[in-house]
Amino acid sequence: MTPTAGAKASRHVTVDDARAISFMGPDMRVYSTPAMLSDVEYTARDLALTMLDAGHDTVGTFVELHHLGAAKLDQTVDIEVVLERVEGRRLRFTAVVSLAGRAIGKVTHERAVVAIDELRRRLNG
Repeated sequence: MTPTAGAKASRHVTVDDARAISFMGPDMRVYSTPAMLSDVEYTARDLALTMLDAGHDTVGTFVELHHLGAAKLDQTVDIEVVLERVEGRRLRFTAVVSLAGRAIGKVTHERAVVAIDELRRRLNG
């Protein structure tokens, strides 16, 4: 299988305790930037996996994230990811994270396709 530009995926995520910041006090528990990034990365990876042959996966290589607004603890955000460009092993995604139809995050993310066995050999010598 080959990744195809224009492919899309979406996910709904509820801001739970693990996804919320705590350093500004209990009344200011909101979706953290690292959690937003992680949720976008996993959504992009899961989309890529639907288009890859067995034995392949992706690794993140680039991210640009604009955190534009807040989502409070227990609110649900919508993540929409689009595979914008395929250049060899490089996959470039864009994502919008929304709360009630309003963008609270915009992300550009790149992933590289890897052969799992080859990567394992390189990492383990």
